Amino acid sequence: MVRGRPTRAYLAVPAHRSRLVEKAAASMADAVFMDLEDAVPPSEKVAALEEAVRSLSACDWGTKSVAVRLNAIDSPFIDREIRALAPLARLDAVIVPKAERASDIGAIADRLRAAGPGRPAPVALELLIETALGLVNVDALAASHDSVSALHLGVGDFAASIGARCSDIGISPEGYRQTGTAQSGYASAPLDLFAYPMMRVLVAACAFGLRAVDGPCGAFRDARLTESTAQKAAAMGFDGKQVIHPDQIEPTLRAFIPSGHELAQARRILEAMEQAEAQGQGAVTLDGKMIDYANVRMARRIIEMGS
Repeated sequence: MVRGRPTRAYLAVPAHRSRLVEKAAASMADAVFMDLEDAVPPSEKVAALEEAVRSLSACDWGTKSVAVRLNAIDSPFIDREIRALAPLARLDAVIVPKAERASDIGAIADRLRAAGPGRPAPVALELLIETALGLVNVDALAASHDSVSALHLGVGDFAASIGARCSDIGISPEGYRQTGTAQSGYASAPLDLFAYPMMRVLVAACAFGLRAVDGPCGAFRDARLTESTAQKAAAMGFDGKQVIHPDQIEPTLRAFIPSGHELAQARRILEAMEQAEAQGQGAVTLDGKMIDYANVRMARRIIEMGS
């Protein structure tokens, strides 16, 4: 099922760039996060926080989910960020970068609650898994606190943390494939640098009822590559994908919203199973294939993603 409000296209925007923040608020993205961390130089950290606080009240965010990515857990900025952001009712979540230890997450959740006692609901925590240690501990992180609502995969920093030889965000490097010839007896077998961390984050999120958000495709001017990486995440079962430029919103939404054919087929499965149940059966043949209640659950997921 879709866990909470849709976050299919999750737009990142530097918090200190007020014009870009305003454009993000007016965009077609399902969700936006204002970044205080990697997209902001040290000299602009204070201004970025002030702008994020202002924008949360001044911008019309509509029905979007709105988050702010904090600075690192051990940074000198995070205490001020928590105190300034926690009381703001329009803030839905904070994104915790380089999440690695469950104890750190519990401490941040407690500090947010203490700093915002008048909020109608606590600020949700979305955890950015972007190091080898974070991936090893992802199950514990997912279960670390009842405020945790989502796991994100941080593809750029994760690639760096394992020493991958690439410089493009979210794209496997050119040499990351096993190739062979007919004479050698080895088949050409393209490999995906992110297949394992994506599945690992996805499984942990699903196990604990959280949303799973894939990391961005850095080639933001390449609509085909943007859409193909989003299609991969959608096919795997992710709830959404980060985008780093407004041009990526439309192809990403297109990848995550099921087609008319997919929706029609999902409804046919539900109808066929309803007819089977009326006849006392738990399985039925449709288009030459056997379907049962597992197919029903998959079909309902497709319909939910299309709503």
